[in-house]
Amino acid sequence: MTKVWFVTGSSRGFGRRFVEAALGRGDAVAATARDVDSLTDLTRTYGDAVLPLALDVTDRSAVFAAVQRAHDHFGRLDVVVNNAGYGLFGTVEEITEEQVRAQLETNLFGTLSVTQAALPHLRAQGSGHIVQISSVSGVVAFPMLGGYHASKWALEGLSDALAQEIAAFGIKVTLVEPGGYATDWAGSSAVFAAPLPAYDGLRAGMFSGGAPEVADPAAAGAALLKIVDAEEPPLRVVFGRQPGGLVAHVYGERLKTWSDWAELSAEAEQPLAAPDPAPVSADSGAPASVAREAVATAG
Repeated sequence: MTKVWFVTGSSRGFGRRFVEAALGRGDAVAATARDVDSLTDLTRTYGDAVLPLALDVTDRSAVFAAVQRAHDHFGRLDVVVNNAGYGLFGTVEEITEEQVRAQLETNLFGTLSVTQAALPHLRAQGSGHIVQISSVSGVVAFPMLGGYHASKWALEGLSDALAQEIAAFGIKVTLVEPGGYATDWAGSSAVFAAPLPAYDGLRAGMFSGGAPEVADPAAAGAALLKIVDAEEPPLRVVFGRQPGGLVAHVYGERLKTWSDWAELSAEAEQPLAAPDPAPVSADSGAPASVAREAVATAG
């Protein structure tokens, strides 16, 4: 059975690979990009199977209109891929508040808008798959990428909670965590903070080995097809061989640190004293402390 996709950031990089893979096997795609002219070749090749839509994901009203138009056009939505995003480079001291806010507007709030716009349609049909393009940088952290990490770590937590909230509606969620790929993430779409001389040594050390090794994104589309076709797709999956080793190392270090400091963790917890017996309300028969306990538990 063919699927209907809604993909953001379809003009290049992973987004283009995902769209081409879906269309290539006969699926239908609502492909979005800020410059809709970048999608002309898709319509020329695939005709009515592709619906090109101009969209800046930071425009929330435009997001809802685009999702509605895609649903009206195709009659349903099966796979929603939140791929639009870019990289912000600079130390935490170097990046500006405006740069971080813009990073979050695209990488986090843009994804939130698309997800919220699509959910009513997916719930109504009792099925669907939301694919969030995260990054290995949503799990581990590196110098010079604090603002980018902030957006992807937030996306990871948001999507993990989302998966638990919508499972009962028959909707799946997958976080794709790629390593280094030859996309435009660090190219023309990237933003670089003004450098401070204090971090010149850090920069020199990071790039002393030359350009980092990156993978060809050609296989990413076929890999995503297997995920969306799986009966039980993963909540998280890394793309590429590099991230697996990084994640295993980082999580191992975290578990070791938590274990090494377990005694102090226990010291930080002091059991609450047993409360006095609560009076009973003559009106309801319920303890007067119920509200206080509810607030304390929530806190």
